[in-house]
Amino acid sequence: MANQLVIAISSRALFNLDDSHRVYEEQGLEAFQRYQIEHEDAILEPGEAFPMVQKLLRLNDRLGRPCVDVILLSRNSADTGLRVFNSIQHYGLPIVRAAFCGGLSPWRYIAAFGCHLFLSTDPEDVRSALDQGVAAASLLRSEREPGKDSDQLRIAFDGDAVLFSDEAEQIYQREGLEAFAASEQAAAHQPLTGGPFKPFLAMLHRLQTEFPPDDSPIRTALVTARSAPAHERVIRTLRAWDVRLDESLFLGGLDKGAFLRAFGADLFFDDQRGHCDSARRHVVTGHVPHGVTNQLPVAVPADPPA
Repeated sequence: MANQLVIAISSRALFNLDDSHRVYEEQGLEAFQRYQIEHEDAILEPGEAFPMVQKLLRLNDRLGRPCVDVILLSRNSADTGLRVFNSIQHYGLPIVRAAFCGGLSPWRYIAAFGCHLFLSTDPEDVRSALDQGVAAASLLRSEREPGKDSDQLRIAFDGDAVLFSDEAEQIYQREGLEAFAASEQAAAHQPLTGGPFKPFLAMLHRLQTEFPPDDSPIRTALVTARSAPAHERVIRTLRAWDVRLDESLFLGGLDKGAFLRAFGADLFFDDQRGHCDSARRHVVTGHVPHGVTNQLPVAVPADPPA
């Protein structure tokens, strides 16, 4: 598995489990277990991460070898999780590894599986994964309208506290925009430290190199609120990492949503909840609860029921 991209995903990120989760919240665990067993032959509808997982797994066919491994991590027991595996088989997803944790958090198995990315709808599980040094995001319910889908997998990333550390963001939060711009210009030739998603991006880049640049099934983008002159350090950092990003958008504080829709992102990762709530109107969005902005005592809008 050393040369594979390994992604762990929760059952509620892969499938729409609103019905059973509502039973759990309103009636408790025993009722939830009964419901899952009674409905284990009822096929689940795809969840937020389903299209991305489908596209990733198709890369195995394109390359003729197992280059992507998707692992199911679930709080369900194996008994109640049978409905999930029945749905996996129905859609023909080649997912064969799983950890059913019987009500406990599944993040404990992320390192053992060698995962590069963990996607969940549980913010606490996501924080635990980030604490282990694994890229992780809490998927938010998207408000996007269904549109024409592309066979190409398109993933967009915010910069600071996602691809890069939050060292520059700390200056911005502490001293303001002018100090941030001056600091970044002075450190333009000093590469930024990697953030939690650097290893995941590196693995995507490794997969991209196995395809011709004009026929790659993966396309990536940096979508950042940075603008000139703070752009130079970012460009030089990626150059120092020898990592490819196909597109880089320096928006200078403009709303990211319309640009993500134009890029056609299958998934966008950002550390700031405000940016995520804007982006989720257009694309599937993962909140990365990492860095200084997630330590500030700010109010955030409530997430709709998952």
